[in-house]
Amino acid sequence: MKGRDGENAQRPHTKIALTSLSAMVAETTTFPIDITKTRLQLHREPLSSSAFRVAAEIVRGEGLLGLYKGLSPAIVRHLFYTPIRIVGYEHLRNALAPTGTSLSLSSKALIGGISGVIAQVVVSPADLVKVRMQADGRLVSQGLQPRYSGALDALKKIIGTEGFGGLYKGVLPNVQRAFLVNMGELACYDHAKRFIIQNKISSDNIYAHTLASIMSGLSATALSCPADVVKTRMMNQMVSDEGNVKYRNSYDCLVKTVRVEGLRALWKGFFPTWARLGPWQFVFWVSYEKFRQIAGLSSF
Repeated sequence: MKGRDGENAQRPHTKIALTSLSAMVAETTTFPIDITKTRLQLHREPLSSSAFRVAAEIVRGEGLLGLYKGLSPAIVRHLFYTPIRIVGYEHLRNALAPTGTSLSLSSKALIGGISGVIAQVVVSPADLVKVRMQADGRLVSQGLQPRYSGALDALKKIIGTEGFGGLYKGVLPNVQRAFLVNMGELACYDHAKRFIIQNKISSDNIYAHTLASIMSGLSATALSCPADVVKTRMMNQMVSDEGNVKYRNSYDCLVKTVRVEGLRALWKGFFPTWARLGPWQFVFWVSYEKFRQIAGLSSF
């Protein structure tokens, strides 16, 4: 079997393709939970709406297809975001650790966070369009005209009214969230899977991947939910005709959210966030590990 360094050097394109394919499958499968989470975070009432109520309102007002509002920019986002962070993390991990050894959890957390930040900066415009389109569904359910007719229309209008810089609105909380998510997700999955295998709880199979994905999903959700709430509200806010905005920056959004709705509001959407991260990671990691096996690559 080839060493990790030789494999990294010879099969990067295969890894990128397999990562993109696995991410598309996972994103499509779990997208209804993501849109529920986004709508829940945009609710201004102090935790009066449940995830199930929000999902029911979407279906009642927009039909089943309303649960997939914004799927196209989400798919485009993951075609870039997931390969950059997954392959980037693996490359850094293998470069820093000699073959047969393992980095500490703190080192894995750091390189996981760095990989996530780089990936998020690249895909931030697609993330903005996705959030705006998901939020648009609320207008439709209220009998109002949506702001955008599609992903390209949203891109054109955002640039036209807010400038090119408008595509990067909310980029700071977005990057903060990406660092925390990938710090928890990648490091925890990697470390948990190795712990499970080394302690003979399970061999390197679907059971090990499932247990590791559950643990990493809980860790990533707990760390990232506050930044996710701030990111969603920052990216969805529009500039008024007078040039005013509700939140001046991510810190202002954080302070106002806590002041008006309480500290618990920072974990609004925790359940749907975790409910999505868990299945997303399960589908992604099981698919990715299986595809790697078929392609003749070693386990992640």
